Amino acid sequence: DDNPIVDFIGVDPFVDDIGVYRQIWSLGHRNPLGLDFALDGGLWVMEMGPEGGDELNRVERAANYGYPIVSNGDHYDGREIPDHDTRPEFRTPAIWWTPVLSPGNLMVYRGSLFPGWRGNAFVAGLSSQAIVRIELDGDTAREVERYDMRARIRGVFEGPDGAVWVLEDEEEGSMGRLLKLTPKG
Repeated sequence: DDNPIVDFIGVDPFVDDIGVYRQIWSLGHRNPLGLDFALDGGLWVMEMGPEGGDELNRVERAANYGYPIVSNGDHYDGREIPDHDTRPEFRTPAIWWTPVLSPGNLMVYRGSLFPGWRGNAFVAGLSSQAIVRIELDGDTAREVERYDMRARIRGVFEGPDGAVWVLEDEEEGSMGRLLKLTPKG
């Protein structure tokens, strides 16, 4: 009875032992690389855009987020893709980035070790070599801080004690590191 998936979609996704109940919840996602629920229960997805246009979207049932018809980025070969604002029938991202972050994952912080971060989302940045902190407020979001890590960040995770764990990518012979972030003092 305490299944967050059932609470979110309103049905038990597992119909029987043979198959899984499949349901298209939303459309038009390009390359989702992070998915988490906000403290208010809202579902957020972080997507890697094409050449530019990484997106953070609050996912709503039956919504279409537009890809491949619209994007705030362009094709890798330089051909343009119309921006979201040219097609109002598609959902506009809560935030989009050009230059891109190249997201590794998305995590909503629920802990108490960093009380000012509770309910904020964090995005791991590969090409941006950063951790991006985002305030979530209902359907809106805004980037509030970017921590330069000087390494490709593969993932940001919350530990059971509220510490933030950061996974760096190995690159050009360097050793990838696992970092544990805790408050000073």
